[in-house]
Parts: sequence; C-alpha cells; structure tokens
Amino acid sequence: MQIRAAVLEEFGKPLVVQDVGLDGPKAGEVLVRVQACGVCHTDLYTASGVDPSGYAPTVLGHEGAGVVEAVGEGVTSLAPGDHVLTLFSPQCRECVHCTSGKTNICLAIRDEQNQGYLPDHTTRLHRGDERIRHFMGTSTFAEATVMPEIALAKVPREAPLDVLCTLACGATTGIGAALYIAKVEPGATVAVFGAGLVGLGAVAGAKLAGAERIFIVDPSADRRAKAVDLGATDELDGGEEAVARILEETGGFGADYTFEATGLVDVMRQAVEAARMGWGQCVIAGVAGRGETLNVIPRYLITGRRIAGASFGGARGRDDVPALARLYLEGKLPLERFISHHLPLAQVNEAFELMERQDGIRTVLTF
Repeated sequence: MQIRAAVLEEFGKPLVVQDVGLDGPKAGEVLVRVQACGVCHTDLYTASGVDPSGYAPTVLGHEGAGVVEAVGEGVTSLAPGDHVLTLFSPQCRECVHCTSGKTNICLAIRDEQNQGYLPDHTTRLHRGDERIRHFMGTSTFAEATVMPEIALAKVPREAPLDVLCTLACGATTGIGAALYIAKVEPGATVAVFGAGLVGLGAVAGAKLAGAERIFIVDPSADRRAKAVDLGATDELDGGEEAVARILEETGGFGADYTFEATGLVDVMRQAVEAARMGWGQCVIAGVAGRGETLNVIPRYLITGRRIAGASFGGARGRDDVPALARLYLEGKLPLERFISHHLPLAQVNEAFELMERQDGIRTVLTF
C-alpha cells in the first residue's frame, strides 16, 4: 500500500513528507492505521544528527495511536478494529527480563529494533527497491505502520486517540516514574525538576499516589503554572539555590522522592542532592547527551539516598498502559492538559520548531 509519511532524509534538515510504500504484516505483526502521534524530543534529537546511533532514511515518530487494520499469521491478542498505542518499549511476556518481574526492559526484539528493523531483520517501508528503516520499531509519523504484536497496547475504544497517544512515551515515562519506579506513597514530599511532558507526568503521578507536597523546579513561569494546575504545591525557578530552598522547606532533610526530567547532568546532580537523607530516592527520567557523566558525591549515597533510572517510567507496556488509559477515562489522569497544539502531518517540521521554542508542552499530529 502507499502511505504519506515524514521521512528523515538527511540529518539536520527538515523532514520530507512524501509517498512511501508499506508492505503488509508478516507472521506476528500488525498493520495499524495511525490516527495521532505526539512529537517527542527523541524524534528531534535523532533528526538533528546529534544521536550517534541515528540512521537515515527513516520514518520518525514513536508516540503513536491508531486502529488495527489487519493482522498477520499467529496474532491472537489483537483484531481489526482494536484501538492501540504503539510501544517503543515492547513486552513479550516471555524473555528473562519480562518474566523476572524486576524490569520493564524487554529483550525479545531489542537488537533488531535498535538497528531499525522488524524482528525478522527486514523492513516493511520502501521506495521502490530502496528499503527504509523503522525508527524505534514504530515509525508513526505516517498514515500507517506495521509493528510486532508484542509492541502494541490495546486501549479502550471510547478514549480519544489524540489524547491517549501521550501515553505511548512522554506521559507514561513521568507518571510511571512516580507510580512504578518510586512507588510514591500518600503523604510523601516530592520534588520534580523540569516541567515538560515527562516532568508534568511525574507531578500527575505523584498527585495520584497521594503526595502531600510537590515542588516543581523549572525556569518557565508558564510551565510551573501548568504543574500547579496538575497538583504541584510549591514553585521554584531553578538555579543553584534550588537544592538549598528544598532543604530549607523540608527541615534540612530533603524530599522523599525527587524526579529529574530535563536530561541535564547538572540538574540530575541537584535532584540527587535534594533527596532526603536516610531514604530519599532520586529517579532519573531525562536522557543525557552521549558521553556525559553524572557526578555524585558518594556521601549522599552512603547517608541513605538512592538513584534509579526510569526507562518508559518502568511501565510494562501491554499491561500498564491500558491501565493508565482507564485511569484517564475515570478522570484520575488529566492527559488532555498535556496537549498544547494539534497539527496535520504536513506541518511536522513546524511541530519541531514549536518544541525548540518551548512553545507549549506537547504537539500532536493528527491524520
């Protein structure tokens, strides 16, 4: 079939929206008609050429939502008409990681996915005889995509896909960091560094978990206001004094849980130092640049602080993402507040420009 897609032809150049070919699903695969896709910093990071593991040509996009159009041989958990979110972090439920109960990082198709291929080490995207690789195993800046069954989360049909798509990456990363990694408990004190989508997700997750006090640290007054609307109780505009302010407001101890959602290693250090002596946990959700290091004084760890990472918020995609979608339908997760712009696929480069200007929180492409 022929579809319209936004192709990364050359690093550092605008994406080119064009017609490309898409082959049908093979065994264990699903054809999804994409309805909406959030535009994430990871897409921009790869398009810029900064990502050393990036490749071109490829169809970018990974925060996708759509409707199943066809399934390949052996697919049992999905059928045409099902509403799904695309998972760059799949869940096979069979590999040693999935069965351990200790991590959400599935190993089943990780190597092929990192190289831009589907599980059989081929692609479904092409232009004539030229094959086009898949981005993050998803490639959802397109009218349709083919993906493995294990990389799709079935969600309720009554939920709007242009809202739920935020759960395919950014929102779940932040919400999950609070619910699945930190396991914030009622009455806790929380500090969130960064008020983009991931940070706001952490605020929403902490609020849902019953946190009593939530500090939001961000230089943007508009973004801090958004965080307050989602449940933050204290605002700080950042800078080197942010840690001292949090310590001062918590009797010198620090926050029970801190979340870093900027990708800046200096801010990561602050998040560690703002965590409570004795049992404070710092959850790193931001992605630092290649080769950058986090400098932590060992005394902070010896005196009881812990550091954890939060790939996709620790969420097991096929199990946890549908549960988050149900919480949205119950009015417990205000996902619609994360969305600031809707644009058509043809304006994908404008979405990148909005992101670079920090105009809004999340732009969603609709098809």
